[in-house]
Amino acid sequence: MTFVERTIGSLSNGMNFAALADDSTRFQGGILERVDPRIKVVGILAMIASVAATHSLLAIAAVFLLTASLAVASRISLADLARWVWTPVLLFTGCIALPAIFITPGAPVHGSWPVTQQGVRTAAYLLLRAETAVSLSTLLVLTTRWAHILKALRVLRLPVVFVVILGMTYRYLFLILQTALDMFESRKSRTVGVLEAPDRRRLAAATVGVLLSKSYHLSTDVHLAMQSRGFRGEVYMLDDFEAQPLDWCWLFFFFAVAATVIWVGR
Repeated sequence: MTFVERTIGSLSNGMNFAALADDSTRFQGGILERVDPRIKVVGILAMIASVAATHSLLAIAAVFLLTASLAVASRISLADLARWVWTPVLLFTGCIALPAIFITPGAPVHGSWPVTQQGVRTAAYLLLRAETAVSLSTLLVLTTRWAHILKALRVLRLPVVFVVILGMTYRYLFLILQTALDMFESRKSRTVGVLEAPDRRRLAAATVGVLLSKSYHLSTDVHLAMQSRGFRGEVYMLDDFEAQPLDWCWLFFFFAVAATVIWVGR
């Protein structure tokens, strides 16, 4: 299996983890599943904004631990979060934060080491903020049906074009990834022997071109199909949101946590 195939396979598996949320047991009694989607969207966005604004590592760490606790209470496996969220974010953000440890001016950590205290602190801020923000976003997606998230965004007056594009991208990204995997598998089943590196690159480039062509034609067909069924720019859902007193308590909780985090790190 080539690097391109492994990458597409990993992306497909990661996307399937989120796609299966609607059909999983996470929607059967978790603490956050019963909260109004509008409350969750507003509250979690407020917490993400507070994590980005605060200047206290302790406050960010507290929000991270709170997020992990809410995930457990919502019947989300911490092992799944570690495998699909925490580890990739750590590796990706770590590669970005690592140079800051050496190039940031400041007092050395120990003796003649090129590592500075200010660099370590800067890298810690970047890593912890990224882990916490992505964990909060994942918690929202895995405890709320995707269609409800989109409707909550419309209720909060986000532009309809933005919401429709987001919904269509999420829906058809799975199909495009699966199509790419099928194309690579079909090509492999018709290949005899081991191809040279130039030939593999040529086939990969050709596959990308065909996939782009398929995506373009698919978008045209989907648009025509939507128009023929009455779509005129707005997406409607039969589900209606109705906030209960407990939902307002959750909103107060989210805002209280966000305000506390900002106040501690002011």
